[in-house]
Amino acid sequence: MTMVELGPRQRVLLAETSRDIANIAAGATVFGQFLGERPFSPPIAIGGVILWVCVVIFAIRLMGKEEA
Repeated sequence: MTMVELGPRQRVLLAETSRDIANIAAGATVFGQFLGERPFSPPIAIGGVILWVCVVIFAIRLMGKEEA
């Protein structure tokens, strides 16, 4: 199986984009609930926070990878 190798600039771009996606996901799942008609749902908010943490950790690990 072929694995995709990203260059340093590509990793930086992917990491920055991942952080943006994490912020959008958190905004939609946590803060977006206050704009809707349904009552606030703690499981959805917790899921949004967990998703945000996972994507940010992915971005940090991606930035921390060094060329061999």
